[in-house]
Amino acid sequence: MSPGAEFYVRIWGARGSLACPGPDFVRYGGNTACLEVRCGGRLFILDAGTGLRNLGLALDKAGAVDADLLFTHSHLDHIGGLPFFTSAFKKGNVFRVWSGHLSGNQDMRDVIARLMSSPLFPVPLEVFQSKLAFNNFAPGDVLDFGSGISVRTAMLNHPQGAIGYRFDFGGKSICYVTDTEHKPGKPDRNILELVEGADVMIYDACYTDEEFPKFVGWGHSTWQEGIRLADAAGVEKLVLFHHDPSHTDEVMDDIVRQAEERRPGTVAAHEGLTITP
Repeated sequence: MSPGAEFYVRIWGARGSLACPGPDFVRYGGNTACLEVRCGGRLFILDAGTGLRNLGLALDKAGAVDADLLFTHSHLDHIGGLPFFTSAFKKGNVFRVWSGHLSGNQDMRDVIARLMSSPLFPVPLEVFQSKLAFNNFAPGDVLDFGSGISVRTAMLNHPQGAIGYRFDFGGKSICYVTDTEHKPGKPDRNILELVEGADVMIYDACYTDEEFPKFVGWGHSTWQEGIRLADAAGVEKLVLFHHDPSHTDEVMDDIVRQAEERRPGTVAAHEGLTITP
């Protein structure tokens, strides 16, 4: 990577399923899924959970915003921050929205318009003053953003579908693989191919292996499966993500301790965490 060609991911929300503020959720945060990825001068936002609000406040301080917003899927914990995304209300800002999980002729405009409609929300999508462009792709497509930025995609095992992403830039890679359910004893080939040799894999570690049997069909995985996949694919750094609302700071501390023992260098995503591959 050439000098000055920055490449990193920053966590703005790491919680899954439901935002959970309060004194038991301080160290890892209670906001739902939202990541910032910087590739050189290009800004990417991955998912729009409640963490998006704080990202928007930070972006507003830096001036005009030109960004690509990529969705894994459109369940509420991944889109609930959109109506409170202050950057979208500002004229002159530009957002290109990408999704690959929807069927038929649907796109994220339809989803957001439904979210921001009566009786769910008091103002419609048209209240946004920024320029919004909506783009669909097929799972498995490679998105070429120019300037050496390549984003590979893969379908994940989640109700109504979800997309995994791999960013390749400057000879390094960051993978975002959340909201996917594994089959015990059978590694997901789609994921293995997507993350093979990656520098960073952010993975759905919603449950533990012990909890998992109670939640089969809910579309989530475990931190132990994350380790198995990372080992099998030769991933350098594993980042546990999509923490269950029942996993307090105390529970998470224990998970991190066990994961670090099993695979040194493994960390749990928390708000403010920045990782450079």
